[in-house]
Amino acid sequence: MISLAFFKASFLLQFTIIASFLLAAYAGNFYQDVAHTFGDQRFKILEGGQLLTLSLDKTSGSGFQSKNEYLFGRFDMQLKLIPGNSAGTVATFYLSSQGQGHDEIDFEFLGNSSGQPYTVHTNVYAQGKGGREQRFRLWFDPTTSFHTYSIVWNPQRIIFLVDNIPIRVFNNQESNGVPYPKNQAMRVYCSLWNADDWATQGGLVKTDWTLAPFTVSYRNFNANGCVKVPGSSACGSTNSLNNDQAWQSQGLDAKGRNRIRWVQQKFMIYNYCSDATRFPQGFPTECRGSGF
Repeated sequence: MISLAFFKASFLLQFTIIASFLLAAYAGNFYQDVAHTFGDQRFKILEGGQLLTLSLDKTSGSGFQSKNEYLFGRFDMQLKLIPGNSAGTVATFYLSSQGQGHDEIDFEFLGNSSGQPYTVHTNVYAQGKGGREQRFRLWFDPTTSFHTYSIVWNPQRIIFLVDNIPIRVFNNQESNGVPYPKNQAMRVYCSLWNADDWATQGGLVKTDWTLAPFTVSYRNFNANGCVKVPGSSACGSTNSLNNDQAWQSQGLDAKGRNRIRWVQQKFMIYNYCSDATRFPQGFPTECRGSGF
């Protein structure tokens, strides 16, 4: 006769298996979510789809893209960047449409010489026009552990976040004649490539290929947004297991505004909206109304 203790043990085992499956599903799976774009064996999916690495050597970099296209959403990715001397390298996490007049929302991580902080380069393209750069130094070492980088994109604004701390907001100012990315669906892209002609100290410091291969690690990709229906201009169901819809109208509360001021006062190293040399005839229209 089977004892009650046996039934309890069996139930607990089944519950543990189910809970483990749900946790893995919530974290996302690179086998299901992304497609390899270039770099051959330099692109690797590990740990049952929970970890992805991109490598760069003198021959080639590597990259991948999301299988889905999205029209608005919140997009999170955890990255661990190249340790030591990564000068000349660029790792990316960004959204982009394709073709002439494309839209794009960029996180780019510019490599550094040993002992120097990483530079985070952000940019926004709308209808093919970019040139809206803001750059920041990170306030932590992004090479020793994973950190979360997020893009919130809704019809009102774009928010860049690092470990859920806002570092930049780009508001929709179409009413003032400023193009805003809102009509073109975008995929998520990530890549690692060589840009030693400009990436580190304006190209003065070159990539040391004796240190190759360089490797960036990605995990916990979450795309919570409106999935574009293939062959249609319509949007399908929200692609998120947690079904959190806050991104649709997300802005900054008082705490968020305080945090972004802290970041921009202490860690911003370039803002196109204050580059008078670049814009001697006056700053772009959006710079005159770029509040949080």
